[in-house]
Amino acid sequence: MTELDLQPHLVGRRVELRPLRADDYDALYAAASDPLIWELHPDERWREDVFRDFFAQHLATGGALLILDRADGAVIGTSRYHDYDRERSEVEIGWTFLVRSHWGGAVNGEVKQVMIDHAFGSVERVVFFVALENLRSRRAVEKLGATFAGTRRRTPDAPERAVYELRRPAG
Repeated sequence: MTELDLQPHLVGRRVELRPLRADDYDALYAAASDPLIWELHPDERWREDVFRDFFAQHLATGGALLILDRADGAVIGTSRYHDYDRERSEVEIGWTFLVRSHWGGAVNGEVKQVMIDHAFGSVERVVFFVALENLRSRRAVEKLGATFAGTRRRTPDAPERAVYELRRPAG
């Protein structure tokens, strides 16, 4: 299997994903500054001081992707690949957020599906870590066909998360 490219340029019907760049800060913060986007999240990422750290972490991972609406080129969110493990043939997809105008439709599913399809060219398993109380995100991951695989902590002092997984189809 080939090495997973964590910074691909992916295109779907409605969305385009490209590697996040430092000069995307203003447009992405404008998208993230709505407090309702983060109401089920423990961090107040709508606040610029908190978002600045979130953005810096995204850039530092080398797996963050900016999400653009193909209809008008608007920045509508971000997602990222994380914790790629070639030996386990696994990668995590997460830290996704979308502007509210793109909630409830097919956009989140399409973002995740183009990322999953890309990942399955290199790994056997895609995982999602979701806060236990974030039912909106848990339902969204279940809609992708991911199955609940238990709970796990990223580190001993981190909160417990629900873990969902998808395995690459045979063939």
